[in-house]
Amino acid sequence: MEMEASMAGRLQIDSGVAGGLASVPEAARVLEHRGFDGCWAGETNHDPFLALTLAAEHTSRIELGTNIAVAFARNPMSVANLAWDLQAFSQGRFNLGLGTQVKPHIEKRFGMPWSEPTERLREFVEAVRAIWTSWHEGTRLRFEGRFYTHKIMTPMFTPDPSPHPMPRIFLAAVGERMTEMCGEVGDGLLTHPFTTRRFLEEVTTPTLQRGIGASGRDRSEFQLTSPVFVVTGETEEDLAEAAATTRRRIAFYGSTPAYRKVLEVHGWDDLQGRLHELSLRGDWTAMGELITDDILSTFAVVAPVDRVAAGLTERCVGVVDRVIPALPENLSGEARVRIVDDLRAAAIREPA
Repeated sequence: MEMEASMAGRLQIDSGVAGGLASVPEAARVLEHRGFDGCWAGETNHDPFLALTLAAEHTSRIELGTNIAVAFARNPMSVANLAWDLQAFSQGRFNLGLGTQVKPHIEKRFGMPWSEPTERLREFVEAVRAIWTSWHEGTRLRFEGRFYTHKIMTPMFTPDPSPHPMPRIFLAAVGERMTEMCGEVGDGLLTHPFTTRRFLEEVTTPTLQRGIGASGRDRSEFQLTSPVFVVTGETEEDLAEAAATTRRRIAFYGSTPAYRKVLEVHGWDDLQGRLHELSLRGDWTAMGELITDDILSTFAVVAPVDRVAAGLTERCVGVVDRVIPALPENLSGEARVRIVDDLRAAAIREPA
């Protein structure tokens, strides 16, 4: 069964908010003013929940979400509390995006246990929903799993009732087992930027459909969200700089064994090993030089500002529901507004 994107009339256009907390209010206001549909905060060198609290305070329409919060660095109860409060504070605009991170970071950076990531994340989601159901319906909390147990919930620790629905849960996935599980228990999938339309069509979407089918739901109840590298600029120099930066990013991700299958789909099997060897030597410049124009244009939309929307539309419409264009940092506000406006107009004209 062919899987089509669930968008109702148009592709939703999202962006990220990054940096220190002092910059978040203005950044979120700007995204909302420019017409973006969603604002995502990631967990790298800052906490995403704190950033989105500020974003919620200074916006009124735009959706807010974590992309991603590291699930295994926390526990289901603490995440359930954070998400419940943000859903209430944002008046129903919050999406909880969770990911596993990788074993070395979980064990050596966060000091937390790692095992069976797919099944552990599945149970994490089930536990969070069980906690929310207890709060929402006033029922007794009795969750007992292999990894998590939650059986105590007294009135003192129960949040105030909320008029809003439970937050949607988006899960990050690359491998097929995690992707299928995401279709079974998630409300949306957050893809990695190191992906292509062909990989989405041939690998991700059929796998996701198996999971959605197993859950007894329809594709229209699910959202696939994808970041996309964009190489553009308002001058030839800006475009060349954006291309060089993106080549290095593609090379960095391509050196990771977990992403080898994306390269294999395109017949670039040997590239991952060569990139990995160079990464061990710290030769980042040489890594970027291995990313040819063909590879660059496969992983990124490469176009002048007035053609970016057409490129994003060609890459996304009919496959994903939400796109996060990774625009160059030095792109002007006017150029960003034009791309968003053009993309919205182009996506609306395309059949859903």
